Amino acid sequence: MRILMVGAGGVGDAAARIAVERDFFELLVVADHDEQRATATVAAATARREGEARLLAARVDASRSEQVEALVREHGITHVLNAVDPRFVMPIFRGALAAGADYLDMAMSLSQRHPEEPYARTGVMLGDEQFAMAGDWERTGRLALVGIGVEPGLSDVFARYAADHLFSEIDELGTRDGANLAVHDEGGNEVFAPSFSIWTTIEECLNPPVVWEKERGWFTTPPFSEPEVFDFPEGIGPVECVNVEHEEVLLMPRWVDAKRVTFKYGLGDEFIGVLKTLNTLGLDRTEKVRVGGVEVSPRDVVAACLPDPATIGPRMTGKTCAGLWVTGTGKDGRPRATYLYHVADNEETMREYGAQCVVWQTAVNPVVALELLARGTWKGIGVLGPEAFDAVPFLELLAAPKPEGYGSPWGLEDRPAATPPSA
Repeated sequence: MRILMVGAGGVGDAAARIAVERDFFELLVVADHDEQRATATVAAATARREGEARLLAARVDASRSEQVEALVREHGITHVLNAVDPRFVMPIFRGALAAGADYLDMAMSLSQRHPEEPYARTGVMLGDEQFAMAGDWERTGRLALVGIGVEPGLSDVFARYAADHLFSEIDELGTRDGANLAVHDEGGNEVFAPSFSIWTTIEECLNPPVVWEKERGWFTTPPFSEPEVFDFPEGIGPVECVNVEHEEVLLMPRWVDAKRVTFKYGLGDEFIGVLKTLNTLGLDRTEKVRVGGVEVSPRDVVAACLPDPATIGPRMTGKTCAGLWVTGTGKDGRPRATYLYHVADNEETMREYGAQCVVWQTAVNPVVALELLARGTWKGIGVLGPEAFDAVPFLELLAAPKPEGYGSPWGLEDRPAATPPSA
């Protein structure tokens, strides 16, 4: 396997550090618009393993599919891993297809609101542009594995596992994400510093959330709707979660039978307040405005003013939890409610990988998927989500102790079926 990874930001950097410990690939080209950043990632990853020489750095403009295609052809790439924000999904997606390589990403093509009823009806949904090209991927015999980060990604693997092994009938597949993370300044004071790309966070949190119901199909609600307090495991505790636009809701119903699919994110009052203020001031806009003779995107300015999520790890404490709350009827015919989850502790990921926990938790899953594809354990053609594959090999490889696996266990917690998530 010969991999081109586009993006050497926080997630890309963590993915390289994780992958270098494994033997399933012969080449990993790390490409970024800033070649110095790609070079730094290669140096940091290579230093983790004596005699390592499989990583190379390159420059690429991810907005230009022809540059992606050229890099694939130059290095004989078999798999393209997209590790940049979703603005660049389609150029990378098209570049990989044109060059005859398989493709993986952690976020899907962007949505567009319904022009008349944005908070009731869907417009262009996340991933629609990619699924529209499924026939092209099928005709070429290539695979585009979409949404294989942690959310989407591991949460979708959990959905497949729940359907195959835990439930005979599923009422709701509810992705629930929460954390007790805190970032501090040099004086020890807690500061506002998002742990993931603020560009992507603004996109998914201020867009109309999508919900899927079997009797209704996909529909939208206002941002931050249906608040609930969810009790997260391993010491994180209760966190208020709200509906957010996310790929799981667009992926899971395509392969897993359920009556309802939702995604709720534990944002907290402060974060919701900041997002609402950005929206009120128009600072969430991506369309460029003229300022002093220069055209800039307000959202890009916001991102530039906040700390880079890749750099805040040393000042961060706490844990993050990604998981799937599943309710319905168990294999024994009795009501069942189960939370399948994965927790990452920032202290551990910083100590072992020099990567903060949110980006590390996102990055480990596409590396696991690449290894399963290299082994031939996962196979497929067309545009497929993680739900289209057997979940057991993925979960076993993720949890198995090193060096056989990735040494990152996941959890399963049954709760009384009649008890709400906050109990």
